[in-house]
Amino acid sequence: MMRAVDVLLLAASLWFRSALGGGGGGGGGGGYGMSLFAAQTSPPDPCYDEPGTARRCIPDFVNAAFGKEVRASSTCGHKTASRYCVLSSAEKGAERTRTCHTCDASDPRKYHPPAYLTDLNNPHNLTCWQSENFVQFPLNVTLTLSLGKKFEVTYVSLQFCSPRPESMVIYKSMDYGKTWVPFQFYSTQCRKTYNKPNRAVITKQNEQEAVCTDSHTDMHPPSGGLIAFSTLDGRPSAHDFDNSPVLQDWVTATDVKVVFSRLHTLGDENEDDSELARDSYFYAVSDLQVGGRCKCNGHASRCVKDREGSLVCDCKHNTAGPECDRCKPFHYDRPWQRATAREANECVACNCNLHARRCRFNMELYKLSGRKSGGVCLNCRHNTAGRHCHYCKEGYYRDLSKPISHRKACKACDCHPVGAAGKTCNQTTGQCPCKDGVTGIMCNRCSKGYQQSRSPIAPCIKIPVSPPTTPSSITEEPSDCDSYCKASKGKLKINMKKYCKKDYAVQVHILKADKTGEWWKFTVNIISVYKQGESRIRRGDQFLWVRAKDVACKCPKIKAGKKYLLLGNDEDSPGQSGVVADKGSLVIQWRDTWARRLRKFQQREKKGKCKKP
Repeated sequence: MMRAVDVLLLAASLWFRSALGGGGGGGGGGGYGMSLFAAQTSPPDPCYDEPGTARRCIPDFVNAAFGKEVRASSTCGHKTASRYCVLSSAEKGAERTRTCHTCDASDPRKYHPPAYLTDLNNPHNLTCWQSENFVQFPLNVTLTLSLGKKFEVTYVSLQFCSPRPESMVIYKSMDYGKTWVPFQFYSTQCRKTYNKPNRAVITKQNEQEAVCTDSHTDMHPPSGGLIAFSTLDGRPSAHDFDNSPVLQDWVTATDVKVVFSRLHTLGDENEDDSELARDSYFYAVSDLQVGGRCKCNGHASRCVKDREGSLVCDCKHNTAGPECDRCKPFHYDRPWQRATAREANECVACNCNLHARRCRFNMELYKLSGRKSGGVCLNCRHNTAGRHCHYCKEGYYRDLSKPISHRKACKACDCHPVGAAGKTCNQTTGQCPCKDGVTGIMCNRCSKGYQQSRSPIAPCIKIPVSPPTTPSSITEEPSDCDSYCKASKGKLKINMKKYCKKDYAVQVHILKADKTGEWWKFTVNIISVYKQGESRIRRGDQFLWVRAKDVACKCPKIKAGKKYLLLGNDEDSPGQSGVVADKGSLVIQWRDTWARRLRKFQQREKKGKCKKP
């Protein structure tokens, strides 16, 4: 985080450099995040307090230029050896003299490369970069420095070996040198040189505007001197930097460029002896510093090298990116924000109940929640659905014995394909939507008062509310029933002989009975047909006709609601359809074990084993 007080670190940096024996301001030897004294134990993470609560953290204030490569548009002796001269200062009553030297890249002792700008500078063994010399008023000379990533720059300083320039500009780039904007202009003729007023007033309306000043030429030493530009000095919002996106943007830079526009000739251009000033015009700088902090938006305490060797923030608070300028994946429950002294603004994980690996941020939901939560889970797994994967998807319901975060918190509805009206059940109870007359959580049985049918549309049909009329309750048993039913008395068993004697053999379900004159008409559901007579009996609802006297004497004995095996002979029914049973018919209450035996009888009959009587 940048503070206005950081400008004071310029003087401290220069003092510290001197205390170490000079140098290019490496922030304590030039190492990133390194201390002069190694701790014996790992220090606590400055991004969190002792209880583990997130708090704002910022990288160390460093000289970001230390050890970095500087590209210079002009360097003496770079291509061919060249001569340069240094004029002595003009003391009162004394003549000025000059001393000439050679600049030659082939001889390290006579070469002044740009690397000297950012090395460890020793004032007892001063090394200076030097431009080519010019006869008079040289063209622009440019120094370009790449910081390697975004920094929040507090100051830019240049220590000169030559006279300070008469006019120069400091530029910054925020996009790695693609575009440039001015940071500061210096000139003794601001209006004439740069069309800028001298020392313009900075207000909140123009805080990102570069100004021009002549303060660098208040004193004119023949050589040396320092030019230091503070990015925040005089900016009205500097005291509230945390809440000033304008200034946060203003101090951000990935590259710094210095353009020397015009030498300060100190009046040499008016000398009668032009030979005295010949070869004496050049720029020379011993130290270039860029003081600031690695830009991490309050979410990292240091910058490190990634696998590709690029400088990146060691992001905390669930943030990511070279500048911790976005939330890391799956932490989109609230929007990314820069950390402040009051609030760390850490990114928060989406609440997906362990059922999703991806989510997105929705601003509308965030606002509706009172700016508390805006995460939306994507691709919910384990049969869950919803913004937080917090309920079961269609076709599943909650297993309340397990927490919603459990992998098996949702169970399949498993609705019966015939009894249910759909595949979607109640997501809380698991109850499937049943058809009329069907019940059970899966709709797999008939309700009370209903009986099973063979219709897929109406699998359960309603039994009449009033109990069916029982024939024996209406018709008194005649006194001669014993002799009348004698032929049908005896043990009721089934065998192949009885099966062959009858014309038909069916399994029936008696539904209801109605008296019709001398006959009882039973509504029956024929469940299975094992033998057909000439009437071609088929499954489904039909009528069974029995004479009233047979019913009265209970031969056969029939009750509504029961299932029977019925073996009888073809006989014309009193109605338009149906089958007839009489005292000679075999009517036995149904047993499920008989189905297999009757199928065997069917097979034997097909093989001709039923003998004609």
